[in-house]
Amino acid sequence: MRLQALPAFSDNYIWAWLGDDGRALLVDPGEAGPVLAAADQGLTPAAILLTHHHDDHIGGVPALLRRWPSLPVLAPDDERIATATRRVDDGERGDLLGRSFEVLAVPGHTRSHVAFHFPGDGGAVFCGDTLFSLGCGRMFEGTPAQMLASLDRLAALPGDIRVCCGHEYTLANARFAQTVEPGNATLAARSAEAAVLRADGRPTLPSTMAQERAANPFLRVDEDAVKTSVAAHIGREPADRVETFAELRRWKDGFRA
Repeated sequence: MRLQALPAFSDNYIWAWLGDDGRALLVDPGEAGPVLAAADQGLTPAAILLTHHHDDHIGGVPALLRRWPSLPVLAPDDERIATATRRVDDGERGDLLGRSFEVLAVPGHTRSHVAFHFPGDGGAVFCGDTLFSLGCGRMFEGTPAQMLASLDRLAALPGDIRVCCGHEYTLANARFAQTVEPGNATLAARSAEAAVLRADGRPTLPSTMAQERAANPFLRVDEDAVKTSVAAHIGREPADRVETFAELRRWKDGFRA
């Protein structure tokens, strides 16, 4: 199967995972236009997967259902997602287009956020706005402890799993990450790679979980370099890893490069 990132709005991606026959899983179609344009080129939606309720991730679903009324829509158990045809919860397993998947509850950005993990060779995790390349989502409805636990859970996935995030934030995240860990050679290489890709008009995604573990400061709160930077920023040692994460996220919220 082939992954395709369909740009939407200013920096969203709608993920299409296409089989050889053109049938595709669609993840977080915030607007219908990019999907309809891809359909004109041969894409046939087979199912829609929704990670959370924000409109830039679900807003295109009604129009897609008008075009394909029988399309299954898998979504977390959240009344704010009215278009769901199948509610999914943590640990639920299934099969789509011949690939098995598992639902992972990853609250923090929103209370009901889920990720869809497709294991095995050529596998992927569709993580919405919980994990970004070199960053993570803001905590609109969750606590630092919840968000850190969600990131820990994603970070525990195999290193070759492709990380399919909901937004093209890599360059901005890289600027912050390099402030936190200026001596991280893997981060420097990833930042340079991302700059070349964006200059060429190409997505920086997917990354891999191995890349994120090696370069994403929000997955590295136990690393001495990250803890030292956070301590210097707040003027004291954080009490524990949750506070290290919370202060790192607060730092990022106010960061301007």
